[in-house]
Amino acid sequence: MTLANKTAFILLFVVIIFTTLLYGTVHQPIIAVFYVLTALMLVLWAVGAFRSGSVRFTPNLIPFTILATAVYGLVQIIPFGSIAAAAGVANIPRTISVDPFATQVSAFHLLALFIFLAVAMSLIDSAGRLLRLVAFITIFGFGYAFFAILQGVLSPELIYGIYEPSSGAAPYGSFVNRHNFAAFIEMAIALPLGLLFVGAVGRDKRLLYITAVALMGVALLLSGSRGGLVAFFAQVVLLVILTIRSRRHSNKLVVVALAAVLIAAIVGGSFFVGGDTSLSRVTDTAGTKDITTDRTHIWTVTLAVIANHLPFGAGLGAFGVAYTPYDTYSGLERVEQAHNDYLQVVSDAGIPGILIGLAFLFLIWNTGRRAINTTNIVRRGIAFGALAGIFAILVHSLFDFVLHTTAISVMFLTLIALLAASSRAFEDDVEIEGHPKHKRVAKRRSPGKVAAFER
Repeated sequence: MTLANKTAFILLFVVIIFTTLLYGTVHQPIIAVFYVLTALMLVLWAVGAFRSGSVRFTPNLIPFTILATAVYGLVQIIPFGSIAAAAGVANIPRTISVDPFATQVSAFHLLALFIFLAVAMSLIDSAGRLLRLVAFITIFGFGYAFFAILQGVLSPELIYGIYEPSSGAAPYGSFVNRHNFAAFIEMAIALPLGLLFVGAVGRDKRLLYITAVALMGVALLLSGSRGGLVAFFAQVVLLVILTIRSRRHSNKLVVVALAAVLIAAIVGGSFFVGGDTSLSRVTDTAGTKDITTDRTHIWTVTLAVIANHLPFGAGLGAFGVAYTPYDTYSGLERVEQAHNDYLQVVSDAGIPGILIGLAFLFLIWNTGRRAINTTNIVRRGIAFGALAGIFAILVHSLFDFVLHTTAISVMFLTLIALLAASSRAFEDDVEIEGHPKHKRVAKRRSPGKVAAFER
């Protein structure tokens, strides 16, 4: 393994930290740095492949659905004819997108996310790397949750005690939007939960994992995100179903009891830390009068946008412009997102977006089905956790637009990469963390036979 390849793997960690801590990477200068880091990962991976004389990549097709979306975005900005002169301006190109510049920016962003996922999938090429990445996300999630709780007590209106978001924002942790913080924690908490539920954590580490899960759960509840709360419960239910399905009958009650105790401990801990106001923000959000978060109205207008822009959509990233003509409110506050990613996919990309989205979900389901059936308990635990985290975001996307934030997209794609990696057998597989499995057998086998080994 070359130095370039190792450096590219380290950059994967750097990207997760960078995108999360710098306000979720929603400002253009920070997004530009993300693009540079992603391009550097690609270059280092390519250099490593050249120097080693072999190209390691995963045959998984999930990244190509993202690439297909980016390509379709470029199709949406191809001019065909021109619009009649308006306000003294003539020869305005006619395109599918009602906001070609925003669509071009969105397509470029999706291209960067495609590169990130494809390279990440290729870099997680051993059980050692798989476990290191899972351990990093667990430790980072624990530390980040502790920071968020502390900041919520000391300076709830300021991020890092220095940055005050715009009026009406609801910051938590390093995110301007508390729902994005909840989405990040949903994914970070899922991996240790998966390992705990399948019993893949050694006794000497079990208390550490439970502590990390409890603190992240408390931080999630204290964020006051309704969508995050629903998504968290959904992922716990999924983990219970997956675990019961894979365990003997005598262990089913133990699994259900574990889930119940976990939820009770997190809720109790949130009240202990936040007092009687720890969950009040959920109620406050439910009663908000903010026009930009009136989901019933937004969804109704979005349906009108969809109806008037089928079959090709209004353009990736063009929702704000497409929404305005159909908005029955005053228009004093502009709505930029549909607060439902499924409706926005149809609004932005039309029928092609539906087809690409269904392919994306099918490939995730197919990859997850293989991964959760692996005989290796550690990889199965990681698969359970990654699938639960992905499921949580898919549920959360019914109420919010969390995947439009770069940091959330990066972590979501990292979970997909972990899910794909956990479905593959490696020479250095372990059964319980720190304990090699089939070590002697792996040494005797030739490299060509390892891929088929212990599926």
